[in-house]
Amino acid sequence: MIETFFNPEIIAAIWPIVLAGLLNTVLLSLIVVPLGFLGGLILALLATVHHRAVRWPLMAWVDFFRAFPPLVLLILLFAGLPFAGIELGGFACVAIAFFLNTGAYYGEILRAGIESVPAGQVEAARSTGLSRLQAMGYIVLPQAVRNVLPDLMSNTLEVVKLTSLGSVVAVPELLFQARQAQSVTYNATPIVLAAIIYFLMLWPLVRLLSRLENRALAVRR
Repeated sequence: MIETFFNPEIIAAIWPIVLAGLLNTVLLSLIVVPLGFLGGLILALLATVHHRAVRWPLMAWVDFFRAFPPLVLLILLFAGLPFAGIELGGFACVAIAFFLNTGAYYGEILRAGIESVPAGQVEAARSTGLSRLQAMGYIVLPQAVRNVLPDLMSNTLEVVKLTSLGSVVAVPELLFQARQAQSVTYNATPIVLAAIIYFLMLWPLVRLLSRLENRALAVRR
């Protein structure tokens, strides 16, 4: 069992490769999470526009990218766009795919947060001389983010885990590097090591999320 799954000699040999993959996973997360959040914020702000010309296309956009599998979208961008004369690197394809897919999820979460803020607060802010944009930025959004913080955290965890899909398009993130090491060592240890690293990296966020959810439940009671 130890020889197959926890071989210390293999761990020592492949550690530099796996570490490079971990750094790329962190870099990828630092790119795709803000991009997804930015896309979601744009969609949430557009959802406040009560006009059919904006609302219906927006609903169709959000529903489409929430229903479309992110892996299929990623492969479509990486393998399909070259037929149209557009060739993007793996990092760019992952960033665009996550911007479109996770932005739709962030957008729905933020929209719910914005709607949870009483409309009277916006009117009160406007009466003090603030513009609609200033009222949104200074009054509504801070409360909206606080109200849906557990959901935002949960979605962020899913986004970080989905970065492993980058291995499909040869992005040298943690899983890709572990699979490369496995193909050389003919041993399961690299994959087990990658799984342990994912757990150690995300477990503190999971515990933080649990505390936020328990606090939210306590407030509702």
